[in-house]
Amino acid sequence: MAEVRLVDIEKKYGNFLAVPKQSLTIHDGEFLVLLGPSGCGKTTTMRMIAGLEDITSGDIMIKGERVNDKPPKDRDIAMVFQNYGLYPHMTVRQNIEYPLKLRGMSKVDRKARVQETAEKVELDALLERRPSELSGGQRQRVALARAIVRTPSIFLMDEPLSNLDAKLRVTMRAELKHLHHELGVTTVYVTHDQMEAMTLATRVAVMRDGKIVQLDTPKKIYAEPADLFVAGFIGSPSMNLIDGAVQSGVFRADGVELPVDLAGCKGVVLGIRPEELDITEDAGAAISGKLYALELTGESTLVTLRNGPSSDCARGHADFEAEINSPCHLAPKDGARIHLFDRATGERLR
Repeated sequence: MAEVRLVDIEKKYGNFLAVPKQSLTIHDGEFLVLLGPSGCGKTTTMRMIAGLEDITSGDIMIKGERVNDKPPKDRDIAMVFQNYGLYPHMTVRQNIEYPLKLRGMSKVDRKARVQETAEKVELDALLERRPSELSGGQRQRVALARAIVRTPSIFLMDEPLSNLDAKLRVTMRAELKHLHHELGVTTVYVTHDQMEAMTLATRVAVMRDGKIVQLDTPKKIYAEPADLFVAGFIGSPSMNLIDGAVQSGVFRADGVELPVDLAGCKGVVLGIRPEELDITEDAGAAISGKLYALELTGESTLVTLRNGPSSDCARGHADFEAEINSPCHLAPKDGARIHLFDRATGERLR
């Protein structure tokens, strides 16, 4: 097991600053997810930990030891890539066995270890097949097995589920969650999928423009987003963000009038999640407009209304029905979390 510390690390490509100076501690045994849109620096950060990318300045510490000058093979890490990275001419058994062979393990020990690992990821019946004979999910399990077979101190996973279909991603998420619980190995996981981050992580580091803008548990980030970027990025559907102003303790915008605990402030964005809103027939409700769209998701119906230039979404019952363009009213539920953000800085007003 291992603690990883990034101390004032920075990465430049010529004059381009990809990762501004920052520090991060990844605790022993935790599952840390680096989450953010494409180009935000999350993969670059992971590759610096792996030793696949030189750092411009700062230090990377693994188990308390500075590893800046150590090659990847000496950092006791295992990496799982988006494209699996399997050897096509080898069988599943040979692919899983390869890291052990490089380390000089005896043939008898290798065979036992491969069998044990294959059973963990339900590949024991496929050991003599080649990657071309496997489905996408099976190939991903082979890549995972090859990573865990030698029990490294750190797992690094770079969007390992992004090539799988939606149903298989759900299955593989559960497998990854169970494997981490079973092995307890420090894991750093890169993704742009906020659902993966919420379901897998011990802590999430939300990144934007190379910087970590919020680092906390999934529950805390969902309930208390640090700024407008995090509020809009986390959640499916995302948080309703309404631009308006506060006067005499009331937030006002087109079709919106809602009491809030804030003094007068012009540049304010109000945030409320769809599940915190009720659909009501009360014409005096806090949010009013015309029904714009209905989307049945199975267990619920997403109701979108338009009021002026903005749209607001609520999660209603699965059997909710109404005519498009008919009047629609939404009211915050009792105890609903209402967030207020500074429009200029984007920061949440506490």
